[in-house]
Amino acid sequence: MRVNWNYIKMMFLLGLVVFLYAFASNRNAKRDISKPHVKFTGESHLFVSNETVSKLLIQNYPTIKNIYKETLDLNLLENVLKSNSLIKNAEVYLTINGTLHAKIEQKTPLARVSTNASYYIDDQGFYMPLSNNYSARVPLVTGYIEKNNLKNAYTLAKKINEDPFLKKHVIEIHQDINRALFLKLRECNFLVQLGSIKFLDKKINNLKAFYKISSKEKTLNSYSKVNLQFENQVICTKT
Repeated sequence: MRVNWNYIKMMFLLGLVVFLYAFASNRNAKRDISKPHVKFTGESHLFVSNETVSKLLIQNYPTIKNIYKETLDLNLLENVLKSNSLIKNAEVYLTINGTLHAKIEQKTPLARVSTNASYYIDDQGFYMPLSNNYSARVPLVTGYIEKNNLKNAYTLAKKINEDPFLKKHVIEIHQDINRALFLKLRECNFLVQLGSIKFLDKKINNLKAFYKISSKEKTLNSYSKVNLQFENQVICTKT
């Protein structure tokens, strides 16, 4: 009987490849996880620190430096990070060499509520706690504000953030007990009365026109109140 050595060689090589693949896969699965590598995207100022993120990961896997890759639940770690009130989104992944990476997107504050409680309103209109790491330079929100009803303040804060003129000049948003809105401008003594957020764009355009004319005439400090709550009127009260 003639032996087909080519067939035997092919079977041997195939078996060797399968063995090496299984060995490598098993070894890779049991590779220890290294210290987490944290990267922040978007906002350059860190409201939540690298150390805080690492602690959140380690609290759920106390021996994260020695845990096997096959036992690591990446979805769990992502949800843990997202549960932090300063984090908007998180992505956790492993590289082939066993390095654990966490990509963090922080929340973006638009305004800072300063009443009996202090916190931010984020760019989605939700509560965002203050940070021990960094204080954002955003307009203050004062008056009668409720955490579960931030719509008016958020709408106005969003408008301010998107408008170069307002972003430069507005330092405070005030909401009274009737939910009427007011603005305070940098280096101006008068109070801007907006009323509701209805016809907001028109009211802001009226404010810009008034400011431009008054600046030119050097009469900005001649007024105590600028009433814009009526769509087509600017009613000024002199000091």
